[in-house]
Amino acid sequence: MQDDLLNFLSGFITEKRWKLFLDILDQRTRYITVVLEDIYQPHNASAVLRSCDCFGIQDVHIIENNNEYSVNKDVALGSDKWLNLYKYNEKAENTISAFSSLRSEGYRIVATTPGDKSMSLEDIDLNKSKIALVFGTELKGLSKTAIDNADEHLHINMQGFTESLNISVSAAIVLYSLSKKLREGNLNWRLSDEEVSSLKLDWLRKSIKRSDLLEKEFISSYKNRK
Repeated sequence: MQDDLLNFLSGFITEKRWKLFLDILDQRTRYITVVLEDIYQPHNASAVLRSCDCFGIQDVHIIENNNEYSVNKDVALGSDKWLNLYKYNEKAENTISAFSSLRSEGYRIVATTPGDKSMSLEDIDLNKSKIALVFGTELKGLSKTAIDNADEHLHINMQGFTESLNISVSAAIVLYSLSKKLREGNLNWRLSDEEVSSLKLDWLRKSIKRSDLLEKEFISSYKNRK
C-alpha cells in the first residue's frame, strides 16, 4: 500500500519538487552520522544541521546531559525538516547510552578532539565501518566520558595560533571532506530502497497541507477497493 500512497501524495506537489526529492535522496547517506554532545548555543548547533543537509547526512544524534537542545529556525533555515533527529535525554549521563545505541547499529565512534592519539582528518579510514562523528560544546569540547569511550579520535590540522574552531565550522570542514571521500570511493553508502521510500513519505507529509486528511481519504478508498 505504501507505493500506492506515495503515488497518490506525490500528485499534490509539482513535478519539479518531486524530482528534487529524488535527486536529494539519491545522495543521502547514513554511512556517516553526526552526534552533538551537550550543545548549549542553538545557533551553532543549528548551523551544523545545515551542514548535514548540505552534505547529504541524514541523521543527527543529540545528547542532552546538562543542556536541552532547541533548533534556531533563523539559522537552520528549515534543514531540520529534512533530517532525522534523535535525542538522548532520559538519564543524568546519556553519552554512554548514545554510544551503545550507535554501536548496535554498526557505527564506530569517532570523537573530534585534539590529542596524542588523535588522527588527522586526512588519515581517517572510511572502509573500516560506518562512522559516528562526535562534536562537543563550543567552550570545553567533548566530555571526558565521550573522549574515553570513543573508538577513535580525529582532529583538523591547523597552522595558526588558535587551537580550535567554532563547532559549526569544524563540522562543515569534516563533513565536506569525509562525504567527498565517501562518494569518491567504492563503499555502499546510499540509503536502502526501504529507507528511501520511508523518507519520501515523510517529506511528502511535511510538504503538503493537511496531508493527514488526504492520507485518511486514501486509506478509506484503498480499503473499499479491497
